[in-house]
Amino acid sequence: MKGTQSPSPVRRILGVGWRLHGDGRAPRPGAAVMPDERLSWPRTVGLGAQHVVAMFGATFVFPVVMGLDPNLAIMMSGVSTVLFLLVVQGRIPSYLGTSASFVGAVAAIRAAGGTTSTVTGAILVAGLVLAAVGLIVHFAGPGLINKAFPPVVAGAVVLLIGLNLAPVVADIYWPQDQWVALATMCVVVVTGVLLRGFWSRLAVFVGLVFGYALSWVLDRTAGPITAPGATGEVTRHLRVQLSEAASAPWFGLPTMHAPTFTASATLLVLPGVIALVAENTGHIKAVAEMTGSDLDPVLGRAIFGDGLATVVSSAVGGAPTTTFAENIGVMAATRVYSTAAYWMAAATALLFGLCPKFGALVAATPGGVLGGITVVLYGMIGLLGAKIWIKSAVDFADPVNLVPIAAGAVLGIGGVSIEVTDTFSVSGIALGTLVTLLGYHVLAALRRPAAESAAESRPSPVAQPGVAAPVTPAPTDRLAPAPVQEPAPALLEPSPAPAVTAS
Repeated sequence: MKGTQSPSPVRRILGVGWRLHGDGRAPRPGAAVMPDERLSWPRTVGLGAQHVVAMFGATFVFPVVMGLDPNLAIMMSGVSTVLFLLVVQGRIPSYLGTSASFVGAVAAIRAAGGTTSTVTGAILVAGLVLAAVGLIVHFAGPGLINKAFPPVVAGAVVLLIGLNLAPVVADIYWPQDQWVALATMCVVVVTGVLLRGFWSRLAVFVGLVFGYALSWVLDRTAGPITAPGATGEVTRHLRVQLSEAASAPWFGLPTMHAPTFTASATLLVLPGVIALVAENTGHIKAVAEMTGSDLDPVLGRAIFGDGLATVVSSAVGGAPTTTFAENIGVMAATRVYSTAAYWMAAATALLFGLCPKFGALVAATPGGVLGGITVVLYGMIGLLGAKIWIKSAVDFADPVNLVPIAAGAVLGIGGVSIEVTDTFSVSGIALGTLVTLLGYHVLAALRRPAAESAAESRPSPVAQPGVAAPVTPAPTDRLAPAPVQEPAPALLEPSPAPAVTAS
């Protein structure tokens, strides 16, 4: 069968050779479509479109917040995703959208009089630093990251990545139209759980279409709604506003510019690299958990690919990039991890970036609809962190595991901020990750000498004449026989040896 032929060496290196999964119509019952597999091309294109929908809101909004061209950000997200997939050789299914890690730093740069080119220049340097970190991890080995992010910390970072986004739902999307958000959420849940086959894998897309259509119908039956918009200002407006889409041209190149570099602006954005390393590691751990694959050997490549993508994007005036939690949520919901879908998503994003009209149409998606979709996606991402804890049997009875994770989780999920200087602060995922990471390692290091000292001070048994040596208690493992001290012959009855199966 042509779809199951082994790809050529070149295609394997590029990560573009996919085997057809089953008959290509839908994943086999209980199975997942792995990164090197694909469904039929029409279905793969549909899945790619769903990934574009999932990333579009944040990838479009964050550039607007930072004063960058959103259409250029959409187009460069497609370019960045292609670069990432080539760097990791197709082993990590992931989409690179606009990073929010630099929003605070960009605001500080602009408050100090920085221009847009100054902003992108600082981001470009941060991308170079991130790429350098990726190279170090690649050549030093994944143990460097694994030591820094053991399962208890990695699970916490994944949890923070998902649940830190909860305020976005609660404060921005959901209040814009709570009833449409609730209806959309119910459709996503019911579609993903009760429908069978391919339709259950398109739950997010079905929810989007339903919510968009419901909002359009309500505009014409119930009239405008009085509610906050994306900026938080309460006005009376239609749910679906297509005025910008109607006036936007069908084809047009985004606005590009060259970056400029200043030391002060660069220093403001560099702390964001810490958050990106943590975010990338958490995302890769989450993808590894979902796919059941060992992605440690390509962790350095992933971090390098993200840094390289940020450099390329900012070099033409685009936004910083990062692996996107929203698309990990789509994979968790669909169980389709095919990188072919991401190639289709990247191609779609490239076309959308060149079509301002379509960008305006998708950007007109009502906030209530996004609220209903993201409440499911963000929650599923957070629970992947808990799954890492469960699979690794993390012991939360140990205070070194419990206390710093508890503190970091509340700081990160609650969006607590620490003002370091008048122009620099640490908050959200970055603050929660720092407290979790530093707290765990500092406490573990402080406890280690105390434990060793206690072990050394414990008296060792010394044999004395006439005193019987202490008897070692029998092991509790059923497969390990207890020591027998010269039992009576009548008790020496042979018993069948337990069968041991190598895992």
